[in-house]
Amino acid sequence: MAFKELMKEKAKKLQKNLVLPEGTESRTLNAARIIIDEGFASSVALIGKVEDITTAAGEVGVNLDGITVIEPLSSDKLDAYAAEYYELRKKKGITEAEATEAIVDPLKWGAMMIRLGDADAMVAGAENSTGNVLRAAFTIIGTAPGVRSASSCFIMYIPDSDWGVNGNMVFSDCATIPNPTSEQLAEIAIAASESCKKFLDAEPNTAMLSFSTKGSASHEYVDKVIEATKIAQNKRPDLNIDGELQLDAAIVPAIGDSKAPGSKVAGKANVLVFPDLQAGNIGYKLVQRLAGADAYGPFLQGFAKPVSDLSRGCSIEDIVTTSAVTMAQSE
Repeated sequence: MAFKELMKEKAKKLQKNLVLPEGTESRTLNAARIIIDEGFASSVALIGKVEDITTAAGEVGVNLDGITVIEPLSSDKLDAYAAEYYELRKKKGITEAEATEAIVDPLKWGAMMIRLGDADAMVAGAENSTGNVLRAAFTIIGTAPGVRSASSCFIMYIPDSDWGVNGNMVFSDCATIPNPTSEQLAEIAIAASESCKKFLDAEPNTAMLSFSTKGSASHEYVDKVIEATKIAQNKRPDLNIDGELQLDAAIVPAIGDSKAPGSKVAGKANVLVFPDLQAGNIGYKLVQRLAGADAYGPFLQGFAKPVSDLSRGCSIEDIVTTSAVTMAQSE
């Protein structure tokens, strides 16, 4: 089964509460209708002025029955949300009045819903920049315990193949951190391993990629990957993480056995951790274009609670799929 179908089935079973802060955006409105009609969520909340959302929905022919519309300025949660935001930002010099003014922003309101447990997952970015989505997420939701830097992953589905998990593989980080330190690279490896568990229902075999395999080359770039591997292994000895590995040694059994004998990962990796964003971005696009793979993502990982950023060029189906994936993360 293709990845997006797996995620939709998982979302149906989990029945989580979703918030879509961009309440007047036409694709978002259509996606909300599909999510409710197909039973992918227990509830969907749109954020904005009721009049504006009702008008926008009418213009694109979307029935709002069964969809929750929240207008922050008139919500009975305004005082509680503003107070929580003030506590988060008071060290930055914000006043209580400024906190109340700021929290009614739909992105911040949606993030606060997640923080306080009034929703399980948030998806935005159809009309907001990645920077705006990430700022709301970092400021209000924050990263998971022990994680300093959130990152991202793609799920690559290679049809009619046995790569990874029934043709699905996790690629990370391909969209967020340009030149990670060893510590950040270790966090990416751990987060990507957890993404493999959540998304693919499989035990991760995580390869730390390099142009060297087990000392076959010497360079500072290789040293960073070696150090990152040690950090990740020490932090999470329960996970199968190994490196440094060249790509072929990571995924081809015969080459893995030859170049990295005894490795639990070599030759059977289902999670590929790239040494930097250039390699990750090039890598996923090569597989997408030359192998005809479907690329799903990027999905954010490492946050305390699930949040996803959309491309502003996304389709209605992209929003539906990303919502299903994000709710699956809340498991």
